[in-house]
Amino acid sequence: MLKVASSEGVSIYCPEKGRFSFFNSPYPAHKAYAAIDIYPCRDFGSVAPSPVSGEVKEIRRVACPEKSSFKSSAYDYVILLQSLENPGRWIKILHLEPLIKVGDIVNVGDNLGTLLRSGFFDYWTDPHIHVEIREPSDPIRARGGFRIKREIFSSLDADELEELHGVIVESKSEYALMLLDIELKYGIPVKIGEETGFIDGGIPHYGFFGVHIFSAEALSSSLVKFCNADIGVIEHIYSDACIARCTNKVFRVKGSPVKLSLYLYLSKPLVKIIPNDAKLRLEKFEEVSVVASD
Repeated sequence: MLKVASSEGVSIYCPEKGRFSFFNSPYPAHKAYAAIDIYPCRDFGSVAPSPVSGEVKEIRRVACPEKSSFKSSAYDYVILLQSLENPGRWIKILHLEPLIKVGDIVNVGDNLGTLLRSGFFDYWTDPHIHVEIREPSDPIRARGGFRIKREIFSSLDADELEELHGVIVESKSEYALMLLDIELKYGIPVKIGEETGFIDGGIPHYGFFGVHIFSAEALSSSLVKFCNADIGVIEHIYSDACIARCTNKVFRVKGSPVKLSLYLYLSKPLVKIIPNDAKLRLEKFEEVSVVASD
């Protein structure tokens, strides 16, 4: 487990072979930079390691929306921990069926629960753990969490990509994963003026995305450029990230429109390609390119 984020003195960890995202979700806490999703790269139903340390204070079972497009759980759980690092803060965790009980002490890496395919997910959503840092008096609401700070990579040694081209390394009915044919670490680079950052989000389907930057003062443009196309307009700037509204760009693979899901990795990044058309099949080991158009 490696520390990837913190908030209010509370450390948040991700498995070394996992991935994480601050902005790849339609829910309000992510747009406010107040939540992080930890993807341990395990299947639904598998046991997940705890990304935090705390004492279990409360567990609530909540009903989920019904999904007609895929089989999902009719319920989810809100797990509330009191931080061992900062007892004045609670930690809100979602999308696990708990293996712990109220009063238990949980340390980073301990078995916390089994990964649920929640009714809050889309059909392409992978198993993950949603984490927020909260006031003990206000732990449940969808809004109100503390801002989260990224604790991984302090610089970016990558140029803007001319195109997204690579090989499909995994193909499912819901999506395909592409490994780019250039050497990258942590994420997929984009350009904002002269500044380079890592994109983090679901585009264009969520309507917004995040870019992890290294000096907000250096930003000289409100446009985000991705593979020679303007894909977003910056609306909010934080010290180490910004949030952009998607412009009217359509991403295509083999002429068919697709959605893209982009995350941060502790190793080589992958691009998740989600076909809009069920007729588009991307086979394992196939070489493909992603292009942007109006």
